[in-house]
Amino acid sequence: MTANHDGPRALDDTADAAEQNLRLGRVRAAMAAAGLDALLAFAPAWRRENVRYFTDARLSGTASFVLLTVDGPERGSAFSTRRADLDAIVGRGWVTDAHQLSVHAPSALTEGLLAAGPKRLGIAHYELLPGLLLSRLGKTLPGTEIVSATRLMDDIRLVKSDWEIARMRHAANVVDAGWKAFVDVLRPGLPEHGIVAAVEAAIKELGAEDNFMLIASGGDEVRGMTAPSPRVLQRGDMVRTELTPQLNGYWLQICRSAVVGRASDAQRRSFDLFNEAVEAGIAAVHPGVTAHEVARAQNDVFRAGASASTAPASTPGYGDTGTACTSTRPRSSRATRPSCQRTPSSSFTRIPTRRSLATTCSATRSG
Repeated sequence: MTANHDGPRALDDTADAAEQNLRLGRVRAAMAAAGLDALLAFAPAWRRENVRYFTDARLSGTASFVLLTVDGPERGSAFSTRRADLDAIVGRGWVTDAHQLSVHAPSALTEGLLAAGPKRLGIAHYELLPGLLLSRLGKTLPGTEIVSATRLMDDIRLVKSDWEIARMRHAANVVDAGWKAFVDVLRPGLPEHGIVAAVEAAIKELGAEDNFMLIASGGDEVRGMTAPSPRVLQRGDMVRTELTPQLNGYWLQICRSAVVGRASDAQRRSFDLFNEAVEAGIAAVHPGVTAHEVARAQNDVFRAGASASTAPASTPGYGDTGTACTSTRPRSSRATRPSCQRTPSSSFTRIPTRRSLATTCSATRSG
């Protein structure tokens, strides 16, 4: 089954049109530089960031694709295993040629590839493509070199446009509302899942599409966050959370901690130390800086403010678009670029009143 409009659908506004043209231009320039005649963006299950980048549509099928040629049809073609996804794609208007895909007989996709006839095909999320489908593509295109284009798309998406940053700021407002709901509901006797229920209600009311949330409560014995449990809050508990709602395809994450009742002196010292470390991480973020350098700026604060036996663990990561994040570990040599999003994050594994703190920030040309 195919969904198609006779002509391009008018986009919501001129900003949408400009954003789509910017994305297609950047992708095609990267394709040309990599010697790719065609690019196939693959979205397996929840890893839909690349397909959403081209379609700006909310998808829910088990597999979807976008096929783009370096000099072919301007918007490319979309494919999904779920019929409702086709309506979402065409309804959004960024891609107007959409086809239903059978898992067992992906003829719509292979016919599209045959028509494109690429000599070199790049697949974003090549590493996650099922072996049977990859074999089928190889048989369909025996003379085509098939390579990974995952890093290519990661690099493109890491640099945000003004249009994207505006969306992310909107998502940040939802994050703030979620944190306010979290703090407002804290009281002795409330189970952890009651906190999560209050947060979910608040952010979903504001339009959040999804939410990845972890939580932990207790004293100094707590060393990690998990899904909510029936554990009941007690006065003096440190309650930590990783709150990551998604709005319009963008995940925005914060990690925060709060105390049920009055904070102890040790908890206050921990809060002050973590705040100082994250501020140092944010101050270190600017184009050309690696995740390792941001982590070092944070860890220097911990080393100066904690005992020699305390091992800090700060993990800055890159923010991203779509339904997954591209993250980096502390020793990553990947450099920040202008308009790249970073999330300086800090946590301790051996310190009293362990706390979690992370904030998303944007690297601009000036810092």
